[in-house]
Amino acid sequence: MLAGRTVVLGVSGGIAAYKAVEVCRRLVDAGAHVAPVMTRGATKFVGATTFSALASEPVQTSLFDERDPIPHTRLGQMADLIVVCPATARLIGDYAAGISHDLLTATLLATRAPVLLCPAMHTEMWEHPAVQENLDTLRRRGVFIVPPAEGRLAGGDVGAGRLADPVEIVAAAEAILAPGDLAGLRVLITAGGTREAIDPVRVITNRSSGKQGHALAERALMRGAKVTLVTASDLPIPVGVDAIEVVSAADMQDAVLPRSLDHDVVIMAAAIADFRPAAVAPRKLKKADGPPVLLLEETHDFLVDLGSMKPASQTLVGFAAETDDLRRSARMKLERKGLDLIVANDVSAPGVGFEHDTNQVVIMDASGIDHDVPLGDKRVIADAILDAIVAWRAGTSARNPGTDARTE
Repeated sequence: MLAGRTVVLGVSGGIAAYKAVEVCRRLVDAGAHVAPVMTRGATKFVGATTFSALASEPVQTSLFDERDPIPHTRLGQMADLIVVCPATARLIGDYAAGISHDLLTATLLATRAPVLLCPAMHTEMWEHPAVQENLDTLRRRGVFIVPPAEGRLAGGDVGAGRLADPVEIVAAAEAILAPGDLAGLRVLITAGGTREAIDPVRVITNRSSGKQGHALAERALMRGAKVTLVTASDLPIPVGVDAIEVVSAADMQDAVLPRSLDHDVVIMAAAIADFRPAAVAPRKLKKADGPPVLLLEETHDFLVDLGSMKPASQTLVGFAAETDDLRRSARMKLERKGLDLIVANDVSAPGVGFEHDTNQVVIMDASGIDHDVPLGDKRVIADAILDAIVAWRAGTSARNPGTDARTE
């Protein structure tokens, strides 16, 4: 959502200004071009050099800059989004009243881009009727607000007014810029590695963390989908996602099959066990009894069932974690299981696949096209997968600018 977008990051003069440094870093890491603007008060809390070093261009603090005779107009017109973090009571009041006395307030009045305010102030100020009325005025004008959290404040007090977490602020920015191209669609996503019991204590499992599946759920929700997540992972469930927690491959099958026909898109990102113990010991196997002999049996590959039963309007996406012969193995799996798309990765490569925060994939579709997505954060990979799904459903190639596409 943020890759290639221009974000003007406004920093006003509150003690929480130091947290804007982390917001800046996260915006840049997400691929945004960040243009920082600081008020005079903000420079009392954080040095301008810090933002100049981390952002995409030097920080600006003045309306009167010889390099740029009309900086507020340039910034307002170039912005895809303006984020003000922190937004003080004074900044909120000036913006609501249309008063432009510095570069930041002038930029806010000179833009047609969406604006995200992140208030931070003492509890008594936050609860003051004037502040709340100003916020209501700005909301009516379409300004987005990330409300402050409760917690420890400057001076040792505890209460409402603490700046929201940087992760939450960046997520809000991403949601504002999300394309909304999945609106109205019901998307079912599986995630995590299943665990197959040996005895009441031990299990057979794999190294899947569930991070890619959970990233897909988060991104699909941001893009407007109604998301059901069937997960074997212990990761937090994204707010707004309907979650079903499972353990084994059989649990996953029981959760997915009855629900699949009710969804427009099914994304099978989970690492579901191929084998399980043929019999589960009723009691813990004792070390003193020596190493047990485990007889394994195949689990049922219900992805084949999904491929055979899916309606023509449904898009079915599989995953292939490989260590060799990536393209051939994934293409065979796509064809054998009746998939529309398959996402394949070489989990032996550095930074790819299981347990990592990054991934590198090849997205293959049933028309014979491959789409290479370079190493990146799993949220970026999730967006590339969702882009491919949107393009496939529209009847067009999922090829994206900058990818290497080829026909096999």
